[in-house]
Amino acid sequence: MNKRSRFILILIVLAVCFAFLWPSICWYTRTPKDVQKIALSSLEKIKDESEKKARDEIKNLKAMANENADAVLDESYDYLIKAAKKNYKALNKDVPKTMSISNVLGAFSSATEIQYVIEEKYRDFYLKAKKNYTNSVKLGLDLSGGMNIIVRADLDAALAKQQESGDVADPEYFKKEAMAQAVETLTGSIDKFGLTSPVIRQQGEDRIYIEIPGSADSESVRSIIQGKGILNFRLVDENATNRFSAYYASVGPDAFKDDGTIADPSVVPADCEIFGYYTKDAYGLDQRIGYIAVKKQVALDGNHVKSAQVSRDQTTGQTEVNFQLDLEGAEIFAEFTGAHVGERLAIVNDDKVKSAATIRQAITGGQVSLSGGFSVEEAQNIQKVLQTAWLEVPLSIESQQVVGATLGKQAINQGIMALSVGLALVLVFMIMYYLGAGINAVVAQILNMYIMFAILSAFNLTLTLSSVAGMILTVGMSVDANVIIFERIKEELALGKSRAAAIASGFDNAFWAIMDSNITTFIAALFLSQLGTGSIQGFAVSLAIGVCSSVFTALVVSRLLFDFNTDVMGKSKMSIGWGVK
Repeated sequence: MNKRSRFILILIVLAVCFAFLWPSICWYTRTPKDVQKIALSSLEKIKDESEKKARDEIKNLKAMANENADAVLDESYDYLIKAAKKNYKALNKDVPKTMSISNVLGAFSSATEIQYVIEEKYRDFYLKAKKNYTNSVKLGLDLSGGMNIIVRADLDAALAKQQESGDVADPEYFKKEAMAQAVETLTGSIDKFGLTSPVIRQQGEDRIYIEIPGSADSESVRSIIQGKGILNFRLVDENATNRFSAYYASVGPDAFKDDGTIADPSVVPADCEIFGYYTKDAYGLDQRIGYIAVKKQVALDGNHVKSAQVSRDQTTGQTEVNFQLDLEGAEIFAEFTGAHVGERLAIVNDDKVKSAATIRQAITGGQVSLSGGFSVEEAQNIQKVLQTAWLEVPLSIESQQVVGATLGKQAINQGIMALSVGLALVLVFMIMYYLGAGINAVVAQILNMYIMFAILSAFNLTLTLSSVAGMILTVGMSVDANVIIFERIKEELALGKSRAAAIASGFDNAFWAIMDSNITTFIAALFLSQLGTGSIQGFAVSLAIGVCSSVFTALVVSRLLFDFNTDVMGKSKMSIGWGVK
């Protein structure tokens, strides 16, 4: 590889590494602590905070308008001014030359429309910070504090229960689907309860690893893990729904008491109850779009659902949700739908109506198809609701560990100190022993650490104490390559070769010695990362990354620095050790 190619390669690597590191830089240095706290919370918390910020902003705008309606908004409201101009154009109105407070507010038809624009701005802001955290290097519990839990899913018990209601064609596939749904259900439940953004992943065949940074009530988490939502099918009462809608339109939120019951029970019949009708909003959370009155009597329990999938009708092209009932459920559903053709059937989950489709004919055979102009996303949400009912996987907590934030902070300080001192001592030794050439080693080591952190960020890996230990070991090991190269160059100089010839021969002769030693280390680290768990795996991963980056910096970066001093700076002598000329 010639010098130009080597230089271009280094620039590309540095640029790519910077792109990988940018989310970490934004999160740890550019995101205020109060914003981090909100971004790390659940989507429910982000939604609440965005709505609160929007309400406060509207109050501030109204106060400013009352004080001086002709005042011009400052740059912080550029997003609102832009939305106002867009509204003027959409209404075929002339955009005012001066966007005063009154002109900006006049572009919106209601306070609700302004609320949405402002809320969207704060929502995007917090979700962007959350995305930066997701794509950044994360601190493990031993550094940040928090709680980790290992949950065992009893897949055999789930399979046995499913086989009681019918044959299972592919038990392994059933277990795989059951495990995936258990992880999905836990993720939604923990986030729903407003806990800090968790790490939830499958571990092995039947274990689920849960990591919750920060502080969390262990008893609340246990109840979430061992709890389960209730799904059922109920008939919609259209007359009661219309009466309640009119009642709610007249009194608003006062329609409900503080405990959630209806303020005037006479509005709906005694055999009905009111539930919110929900779809997914911009946060990916349930958003109430109205209220529906359903019969208290359950038409069909969700436990009768055996499977669910999303498909597309070949005739109409509409997205639909298909689910299969067991034998008992098929009989119940056939009789019920036959008696209520033309009425709507609601899917109720956790006291929320997730779908309300019209019964067009008696549904026999247990194969049910829901259609109603669903989007693909809406259909997938309904599928997940149905899957929650039929994939009943008993969960039990195998282990639970809590690490205090103070202990984590102390570990961070000790890790940084060890890494800094180790790096500094190695670099000082290299400069003292190899003089000018030692500076090349210093630059290579700094870039080595830079590349290591970039790779950690690129793969969203977690930094733990064992990872820090692997980095410290890498600092010492990566200097070996520089030492081998420098000693080979010294040997070539002792033979009377010129600076350029000694450098070329030194790198050529050192290449396979460096590759042999690092390849064996990489293989060992690779096996440890695959066979080990926990701290062993973290140590092995950071060591493997360090081996790759150190080889690159020693053979490519260091070589370019030598060539630069030779060809560009015009140096003919070599500063590579005491007594070497």
